[in-house]
Amino acid sequence: MITVNNLSLQFGKRILFDEVNIKFTKGNCYGVIGANGAGKSTFLKIISGDIDPTTGSIDITPGERMSVLKQNHFEFDEYSVLETVIMGNKHLYDIMKEKDAIYLKEDFTDEDGLRAGELEAEFAEMDGWNAESDAAELLSNLGVKEDLHYSQMKDLQGSDKIKVLLAQALFGNPDILVLDEPTNDLDIHTISWLENFLADFKNTVIVVSHDRHFLDMVCTHVVDIDFKKISLFTGNYTFWYETSQILLKQKADKNKKAEAKRAELLDFIARFSANASKSKQATSRKKALEKINLEDMQASSRRYPGIFFKQQRDAGNQILEVRNLSFSYGDDNIINNISFTVNRGDKIALVGKDHLAVSKFLAILAGEEKPISGEIEWGVTITKSYIPNDNSKFFKDTINLIDWLRQFSSEKDETFIRGFLGRMLFSGEETLKMCTVLSGGEKVRCMLSKTMLEEANFLVLDEPTNHLDLESITALNNGLVDYQGTMIFTSHDHTFTHTIANRIIELTPKGILDKLMTYDEYLEDDRVKAQREEYYS
Repeated sequence: MITVNNLSLQFGKRILFDEVNIKFTKGNCYGVIGANGAGKSTFLKIISGDIDPTTGSIDITPGERMSVLKQNHFEFDEYSVLETVIMGNKHLYDIMKEKDAIYLKEDFTDEDGLRAGELEAEFAEMDGWNAESDAAELLSNLGVKEDLHYSQMKDLQGSDKIKVLLAQALFGNPDILVLDEPTNDLDIHTISWLENFLADFKNTVIVVSHDRHFLDMVCTHVVDIDFKKISLFTGNYTFWYETSQILLKQKADKNKKAEAKRAELLDFIARFSANASKSKQATSRKKALEKINLEDMQASSRRYPGIFFKQQRDAGNQILEVRNLSFSYGDDNIINNISFTVNRGDKIALVGKDHLAVSKFLAILAGEEKPISGEIEWGVTITKSYIPNDNSKFFKDTINLIDWLRQFSSEKDETFIRGFLGRMLFSGEETLKMCTVLSGGEKVRCMLSKTMLEEANFLVLDEPTNHLDLESITALNNGLVDYQGTMIFTSHDHTFTHTIANRIIELTPKGILDKLMTYDEYLEDDRVKAQREEYYS
């Protein structure tokens, strides 16, 4: 169990949270939510002991082991993959290293023998003889191929490194599991496995995630960081969200009635206080006004951007034809002889185990990459807008946000540009920020602003939810559901994909699976499952 006692954190004059008192108990999974900058990751770092609070304390039941998902992807570069996973249980790993060092001694003494015996007994008690097989099983479940298990971490691709670090955190049945964005860069099947693992996990889990479906699947409680407080709610994310919206509306309606009454009284006082015949009434109204206690509604730290996609012109009947398209990356042919037709109104979710192939295919559609063979034929009425996963090339010039967005707008007036940026949560002096110093989330909001201004009738979106907070993801989700044009996109966000897509295309080593159905239908359809197994065999 973890007990948080009177915890406060302050940076200068800025208070992130104050007087927090929470208990995290065994058998529960706690999803930590809050706007970007609210302090979610910071709260996890306080719990794990990486940073100290301003006041208060964190008490952990003696003897309980905490495991934390590492964020430094280069920390274990000089170790093998299996060794890195086993290091998740530090005590077990230390026993292994000490035991091995003793056996390597040339001048092996009686003392060494006694110590080795003690270590062997403790090693066996901790089920150390199964450590490698347990680590290998975790890796395989997370999609790390067996031929990589003895590789050096420095030789792995970024997505595989992330999976190894996740396996490290999960290894050895920790008493407390602390996970900051564990689903980043995982495919849907790996996320599904992780959801099942955490749902069956018997100990304590504390997790930060922007994936709403993931939070719904694993969380028994929601830890909400807002109003400079940290509040605990029972239930998953959707239950918290719907309940919070109802409570806010009830609170707003109550205040609205009180404000109306206050306005009525103020109007009476203004009109009649100078009139002798009405002066007594005016005085009584003043007393009534003083008795109205308008409940303070604190301004939430959550802000929802205004995301609305329009088409400058409707598309004709001819949208897109892809014929026999192939693409190689290095020596690997990652896209093989793909053909399909896009119809007007299609909202296609592009999925696949090979993230690189999916991303490259979208770049080919956007004209950023060239296929080695095949044809792409766009309808003559089509106008495209593309948001790449890597948007760094758009933010190299040292210009402020007003000038940056003005590049993509036919309307150059500064008032218009400022108003548009305001809709995307850039206001006041924030509009003068240099685009070279923007955070990941701010860059994505800028790219969404660019796309809205372009008013295209075909959208190509590569992981558009990356770096966004839950509020921005929700606004983008709603905006794309309402969008009347055609689109093809990829996203690791399950809810985002399911609520938007009406067609699923999966890239596989043996071609594509193309189904007119929702994402959940696609994942649950037995015939699709059989086809997928055949295509990946």
